[in-house]
Amino acid sequence: MTQTNLGTIRHEIVVNAPLERAFRVFTDQFGDFKPREHNLLAVPIDETVFEPRVGGTIYDRGVDGSVCTWGRVVAFEPPNRLMFTWDIGPTWQVESDPARCSEVEVRFLAESESRTRVELEHRHIERHGDGWEAVASGVGGDAGWPLYLNRYGTLFEAV
Repeated sequence: MTQTNLGTIRHEIVVNAPLERAFRVFTDQFGDFKPREHNLLAVPIDETVFEPRVGGTIYDRGVDGSVCTWGRVVAFEPPNRLMFTWDIGPTWQVESDPARCSEVEVRFLAESESRTRVELEHRHIERHGDGWEAVASGVGGDAGWPLYLNRYGTLFEAV
């Protein structure tokens, strides 16, 4: 984990994929690498959906059809950049006040025709208010963004 200031966490991974594919896999297969155990629903997650457009949402749908929307897409610039809000507060419940949400920017940078560096920056975590340090610790620790990115990376290992 790289913490550049109090409310910013940075992680990165290099994947063996062209730029366009790295971007597409991140958005189209977000539910394949988001841990199912990261669940705010009362039932198991059936699917996680990343709506690939500005104004889209990120949500989990439970096996009973219930939905938990926990992010909003605020920038979508294929194949180079996307940004979404993190609408999960320090008590690990959905935060409805946009002023109390942090943001996640993901940049995709071609290192060669077949390798892409994916840089993830989760910033403004202090906006979550009292207890924001728990959010920073959770998303910055091994079970947070490193787990997501490691699982994302394995999607490129299969032939």
